[in-house]
Amino acid sequence: MDFQRRDVVITGGTGGLGTAVVDALLNAGAICHVPYIEESEAERFPHRNHPQVRLMRDIDLLREEVVAKLYESVPKLWASVHLAGGFAMAPLADTKRAALLQQVELNLVTSFLCCREAVRSMTRTGAGGRIVNVAARPALEWRTGAGMTAYTASKAAVAALTVALAQEVAKDGILVNAVAPSIIDTPANRRSMPDADHAAWPKADEIARTIAFLASPDNKVTRGAIVPVYGRV
Repeated sequence: MDFQRRDVVITGGTGGLGTAVVDALLNAGAICHVPYIEESEAERFPHRNHPQVRLMRDIDLLREEVVAKLYESVPKLWASVHLAGGFAMAPLADTKRAALLQQVELNLVTSFLCCREAVRSMTRTGAGGRIVNVAARPALEWRTGAGMTAYTASKAAVAALTVALAQEVAKDGILVNAVAPSIIDTPANRRSMPDADHAAWPKADEIARTIAFLASPDNKVTRGAIVPVYGRV
């Protein structure tokens, strides 16, 4: 995959999966624009001093004007990868309206606003581009979302957004897809599920390679896909 001189926005790029995605894109030659809010995110980000990384502070992805300025600052956007989001584990009977709306905002609204500004930017250049969202296994297999219904509903909405938008912008050479992870092998997930078969979980760098392909010029035909990245779970 060749991303030489191609600008890519990666939201959530300072997180566990985000770091792996940025690493894969840097190795392919991309210029990575990574928004964040807290300074501690940048301090622990291993690629913060890389010459092809552009860290962008105080980017609240729920504020329309902030997201618009973020994408306006990237001169020739090629790809936009949306990893930012949130998770909440709770049965429906214990989920308040505020908790539901929080999941919708963190997962659907951030993806929607970033997709919108990415499409506007790519349309201005006329060169097409790639968009990759992150759904989740419960977005495809609803019954697996029992006990986390607010999260499941918000991620199912991300999947629907992805497929509808893919059809809408295909004529402009913009290919939109999403990945749907199961339980990603991270230190936090291992701590919360110490007795699970961790070897079966997909690794962040494995998922990152799938995302990198979907965002790459090598992907010439795949659009509207919600790609399962389940590992052996």
